[in-house]
Amino acid sequence: MATPRPEVVVTEPLCKGCGRCIEACPKHAITLGTEINQTSGLMPVHIDRGICNNCTLCISACPEPYGLGTELYELEHPEHLYGEQPRRPAPATIPRKELALPKVEPMVLKGNYAAAIGAILAGCRHVYGYPITPSTEGAELMAKLLPKLHGVFLQACSEVATVNHMYGTGGAGLPTMTFTSSPGFSLMLEGISYLIGTQLPSVFVNVMRPGPGLGYIGPEQSDIKLMCRGLGHGNTHAIVLAPTSPQEMLDLTFEAFALSFKYRNPVIIAADGYLGQITGRVTLPDHLIDPGLPDWAVWGDAAHRGNLNSSIFQDWVDLEKHNELLSAKYVEMQKAEQRSTGYRLDGARTLVLACNTPARMAKAAVERLRREGRPAGLFQPISLWPFPIDALRPLLKTAKRIVVVEASNGQLEDELRLALHHAKEWDVELHHLRHQGGILPTDQEIYDVVRNVTEVTQ
Repeated sequence: MATPRPEVVVTEPLCKGCGRCIEACPKHAITLGTEINQTSGLMPVHIDRGICNNCTLCISACPEPYGLGTELYELEHPEHLYGEQPRRPAPATIPRKELALPKVEPMVLKGNYAAAIGAILAGCRHVYGYPITPSTEGAELMAKLLPKLHGVFLQACSEVATVNHMYGTGGAGLPTMTFTSSPGFSLMLEGISYLIGTQLPSVFVNVMRPGPGLGYIGPEQSDIKLMCRGLGHGNTHAIVLAPTSPQEMLDLTFEAFALSFKYRNPVIIAADGYLGQITGRVTLPDHLIDPGLPDWAVWGDAAHRGNLNSSIFQDWVDLEKHNELLSAKYVEMQKAEQRSTGYRLDGARTLVLACNTPARMAKAAVERLRREGRPAGLFQPISLWPFPIDALRPLLKTAKRIVVVEASNGQLEDELRLALHHAKEWDVELHHLRHQGGILPTDQEIYDVVRNVTEVTQ
């Protein structure tokens, strides 16, 4: 009687699915696999037991040690191979500090300059960027000031390089930012997705201009959908703050750094082209920030050597858990970071909803309407994501219509509609006034639209 041959088996984590065993098998019993092994990330081969005669020619053809054999190879944990590694003590967080600033007279600043000064006062000393109108002045001022403050400004070779410089700096636990505009922001989206996935802080000042494509250098609100709903691949969100004046350019940029470290996530300042260029009276805060160093930083010293920044998860279950963690963080942002302001909201039957420069025109129109006895008010979202629906809902008990004023083809209105839908608020009329291509709505146009819809629906 012939001695039975030992059965050929596949150690799936070690099989790369190269197919050499398939060519060697005289019985055609081996086929390429169809399922990914979660340890290797590859698809091991499959052996048909009804055909295989265990001739072991496949073992001889296998270039991977122990991929194919007559017994399953047990993978050893690295600790068994190299011995248990001593556990490093967790590094201590160096807390951020507020340092008092002497009182100074107000300054007259261009919006881009105001945002740059806000970043410096927030402790940012690492700025990267690529020139693009109408945001370039912010980078120019940083290039002049940061070397005097023991900081770094680097003009990168592209926006793609810029966002990856920011990834490295954010990973070191340091405040970092860039100034850009719409086409440049588009190039940064992949890197923003990596920043979000790896949970690294950063601040993007996006001074929007018209598109699509190269477009022009005028003002538009063309990137609202991109910033609120399209921050690169995957389940991505970031707080989006919309200033309306040079003062808010400074204040919101200053605050953005605290938010980026609070949530370990990018924060975006959504300005339009006019806000980057106009000048205004700006008052500095009464303190500046020494940012300290978080315990999770990859700092390069012995204390932080055990830290790792990564968004790679080869096990699908682990990746789902990571996405659930990010989603829970987004819910926390939605609850805690809704921001808005308003003007003449008391008793308003018609709400004009606007942000950025159009909100300035809307405020003038509302004042004129009120002088004529027409109960209109301005609702100004400061956070575009999360949209400030919690502040808007109580106003809808009195207001029966909303006029959305924007320099885009309904991107702001889409955020409003989505927020109303989730809040189950249906009983409100929606009207709009829109311009594109660098043309902004005027206060006269806003006045005319509100007056017309009021008279028609009364």
